[in-house]
Amino acid sequence: MLYTILGIIIVISLILLIITFYYNKFNFAIIKIAEAENNIDILFDKKMQLLERTRPIVKKELKLKEFLEDIEYLNETTINHFEMNNSLKALHNELNKILDENEKLYKSEALLSIVEELNGNEEAILGSTKFYNDNVVVFNQLVGSFPSNVVALLWRYKKKEFYNNEKKEMYEILNEK
Repeated sequence: MLYTILGIIIVISLILLIITFYYNKFNFAIIKIAEAENNIDILFDKKMQLLERTRPIVKKELKLKEFLEDIEYLNETTINHFEMNNSLKALHNELNKILDENEKLYKSEALLSIVEELNGNEEAILGSTKFYNDNVVVFNQLVGSFPSNVVALLWRYKKKEFYNNEKKEMYEILNEK
C-alpha cells in the first residue's frame, strides 16, 4: 500500500515536472517571438518614415503629383505584420523602380542618404524576421510533438505563421521526417 502511494506520488511528480519543463519552453519561445515582433514593429515604423521622407524629394525632382500614396493608407489602418511587410516591400520596390528609371535622382544627396538608410533598415528587417521565423519553428515543433503538445493543448497554444513560405516549407519537410 505504501509503495503504491509512493509510486503514484512519483508518477504525478514526474508528470508535473514534464509539464513545467515544456510550459517553460513554450514561455521562452513566446518571449523570443514577442521580442522579434517588437523589433519588427520598430523597423517597420522606421521604414515607413524613411519612405515618407523620399516622397517630397521624388515628387519635386520628377514633378510628380503622386508618389507612394499608399503609405498614407498604411498609416491610417491597423494591419498585421505580414500584410505590413508585404505592403512596405511593395512601396520599397516602387521607389527602387523610380530610381532605376530616373538617373537624375541619384544627384540628390538627401535622397541617396535616405535610400542608404532604407537598405540598412531592410537588412535589419530580414535579420529580425529570420529571428522570428527561427523561434516560430521551435514553437510550432513544440505544438506538434509529444509530450509538449499536451501542454499546448492545456494552454490552447496554436501554431504560428511564418514571415515567408520558404520557412514554412522547411518546417513542413522537417515535420514529415
